[in-house]
Amino acid sequence: MTTAAARRTMLQGAWVVAGREVRDQLRDWRILAPIGLLTLFFPLLMNLTARTAMDFVNRYGAPIIAERLIPFLLMVVGFFPISVSLVIALETFAGERERQSLEPLLATPLTNAELYLGKMLASLVAPLAAAYLGIGVYLTGLLTSLEWSPPPVLLIEVFVLTTVQAIVMVAGAVVISSLTTSVRAANLLASFIIIPVAQLIIGESLIMFWGRYHVLWWIIVGLLLIGALLVRSGLQLFNREELLSRELDILDLRWAWRTFRRAFLDGAVSPISWYAGVLRRTVPRLGTCLAILGLVLIVGIVLGAGLAREWPIPSEMLKFDDVRATLSGNFQSFGMFTGRGWWWVFTNNVRALLLASALGAFTFGVLAVVLLMAPLAIVGYFAGNLAALGEPVGLYLAALVLPHALLEVPAALLAGAAILRLGLVAVSPAGGRSLGTSWLSALAEWSRVMLGLVIPLLAAAAAIEVFLTPRLALLLLPGG
Repeated sequence: MTTAAARRTMLQGAWVVAGREVRDQLRDWRILAPIGLLTLFFPLLMNLTARTAMDFVNRYGAPIIAERLIPFLLMVVGFFPISVSLVIALETFAGERERQSLEPLLATPLTNAELYLGKMLASLVAPLAAAYLGIGVYLTGLLTSLEWSPPPVLLIEVFVLTTVQAIVMVAGAVVISSLTTSVRAANLLASFIIIPVAQLIIGESLIMFWGRYHVLWWIIVGLLLIGALLVRSGLQLFNREELLSRELDILDLRWAWRTFRRAFLDGAVSPISWYAGVLRRTVPRLGTCLAILGLVLIVGIVLGAGLAREWPIPSEMLKFDDVRATLSGNFQSFGMFTGRGWWWVFTNNVRALLLASALGAFTFGVLAVVLLMAPLAIVGYFAGNLAALGEPVGLYLAALVLPHALLEVPAALLAGAAILRLGLVAVSPAGGRSLGTSWLSALAEWSRVMLGLVIPLLAAAAAIEVFLTPRLALLLLPGG
C-alpha cells in the first residue's frame, strides 16, 4: 500500500471513530446544555461590556480605547467556550477507562493512529462549534446595538486564532487523557494547558490594544507548530496495550534517580572520562538541534535589524558628546571592574538559561528558543540603529559585544540545543523506551552539557564582560 493510500485509510478510520464520539456527545444533554447556555450567555455579557465601555469612553473623549477593546472581547468570546469544553477532550480516554467502556473500542481492528486521531477530531467539534457560535452571537449584538463590524482581515485573524488555539488545547488535553488513569488526574494536569494559553491571551490583548494586528499572524504560525508537535507527540506516545494495563500513576523517585544518574554518568569512572563522554558522545547528539539554534539566532539578528528600521531610536539618544565619559560613568554605576559585577553578570545569565530550560521543557523548546533569540535580536536592533545614523557599527560591536560574545554565543548554542532536545523528547521518544525514561535521559544530557560546558563558558564570559570588555570599549571608542 502506498503512503497516500495508507493515509487515506487512516483518515477513514479516524472519521469512523470521530462520528461515533460526536453522536454520543449530541445525545448527552449534560454536555450540551452547559456549553450551550454558557456560550450564549457570555457573548451577551461581552456585548453589555462593550456598550458600557463605549458610553464611558465617549463621555470622556477617548473612543480609541473602545475601538481596541471590542476586538479583544471578540477574541475572548472565542476562547471562553474552548476552555469550558476542554473537559470533553480530557475525558476522551481517561473518562471511558473509568466507565469501563474503552475496552470494546480498543479491541477493534482500528490502528492506534486511527483511534487517537478519531478521538481528537471528535473532541474538537464541540469546542469549535461553541466558539464559532459565541463569536456569531457577539458580532450580531455589536451590529444591532453599536452598528460596529470588524474589518474583514481582523475577523479572519480572530477565527483562525480561535481555531488554532482550540487545536493546541484539545491536542494537549488528549495527550494528557491518554497518559493518565483517572479524570481527576487529567483535570488537575489541565492547568498546564489553560494557564499558558491564558497568559498568551494576555499577550495577544496587549498586541490588540496597540493595534499591531499583523503580529497575530506570527502567533498563529507558532501555535500551528505547537499543535502539530502535540499531535505528533500523542501519536508517538499512544499505545492501547499500555492504556489498558496501566492501573495507577505511581511516582517512583528511586527509579527516577537511578535512571537519571545512570544517564548522567554515562559509564564514566573519573572526571576525565566523564568530560570525554560529554565531548565525544553528548555534544555530537546535539548536532541537529545546534544547527536549528544557529539558524534561529541568525534570524534573531536579522529580525532585530529590521525592527530598527520600523521603530528607530531617536538620534539624540544614540549620539554622545563624549562616548568614553558616558561609558565610563555607566560602567562604574553597574559595578564593572569588580567581583560584584562579575557575580551579577554570571548569575543573571545562569538564571536566564534556567528559566529558558523550564519553559522549553513544557513547550517543546519553543519558548526557550524565543528567549535565547531575544538578546541577539536586541544586538541586531542596536546595530541597525547605529547603521541608520552612519555610525561605525563594526567598531561598536567589536568594543561592546564581541569579546564576551565569543564565549557567550557558544554557551547559548549548547544550552539551547540541550533544551530543545529536552523539549522534543515527547515528540519522538527513543524506540522501546517509555516517555519517563526518555525524558530523564534527556534531562541528564542537559545537565551534562550545562555543568560540563555551559556554566564554565558563562563564568569565563562574565569575567571578560566585566574586566576586559569595558576597558576595550574605553580604548577603542572615540571621545569628545
